[in-house]
Amino acid sequence: MSNVLTPHKTEQGWIIEIPDEIARAMDAPNGSLGLLYVRDGKIEVEILPPPSPGLDESVNRIHAKFKDAFEEMRRRGD
Repeated sequence: MSNVLTPHKTEQGWIIEIPDEIARAMDAPNGSLGLLYVRDGKIEVEILPPPSPGLDESVNRIHAKFKDAFEEMRRRGD
């Protein structure tokens, strides 16, 4: 694999984008994410499907509406 997958830390674990080739091998939809977490000394993976078009549209609409507030929270570190 030529590209390195960089996980993003969350409170639940680490999130990675699953490459389409691996998603196909796992019978997961393209664009899925993997939530990695430790359980009993082992790394486990939960597959998170990509957002639906409706959810994606809703998030974009809310982000546009409250863009200034989100930028201020980011500036303050909230």
